[in-house]
Amino acid sequence: MAESCCSAKSTELERIARQADQRRVLVTVLAINAAMFVLEFGAGVVAGSAALMADAADMLGDALVYAVSLYALARSDRWKAGAAMFKGVFILALGIGIAINVAVKIRSGVPPSSTLMLVFGGLALAANLVCFRLLWRFRAQDVNMASTFECSRNDLINNVGVLIAAGLVIVFASPWPDLLIGSAMAALFLRSSWRVIAQAAPQLRTTDPASPSPRT
Repeated sequence: MAESCCSAKSTELERIARQADQRRVLVTVLAINAAMFVLEFGAGVVAGSAALMADAADMLGDALVYAVSLYALARSDRWKAGAAMFKGVFILALGIGIAINVAVKIRSGVPPSSTLMLVFGGLALAANLVCFRLLWRFRAQDVNMASTFECSRNDLINNVGVLIAAGLVIVFASPWPDLLIGSAMAALFLRSSWRVIAQAAPQLRTTDPASPSPRT
């Protein structure tokens, strides 16, 4: 009996330790994304880049996603599934917003500043590589952390897209590379939102709403 009790305590302590690690990582990546949103969105407005502003909006979305993940971290499976569903819906709204911004930019026809795109796109890529590395070991922890990792992975793809768009703007002196990359980002967000929602929906239906939240 004593051995069983010690084993149960050890399991609980390991679970709490994992949650503490997750909390520290989520706080760190939240701060990185919030700071990068301010820097990158300002640069996107000055540069007139749809891709840079889309990437910055994604940074803001991620900061909110990480905040929701922190809130759901020590709660029940239903709470975690609900947090993942919220993130899926938010990503969907973000994708629609980016698509609208691209449509507005098409009417102006003015090429963005490729220099600002390269500088701040590169800075965002470096920041997101740090976030991706921090989140890597939690990618299969649960539906909450899996959806968080999905957002981080999308960020890297978006950052590379911004840098490609900047290079093509230099080569062709045209706004179309920026607009096409912005459109591709919108499509990526819409696809990702479907994946997150499809993963969270079954868990929301099957988990017991009356089940107690785990203690931390």
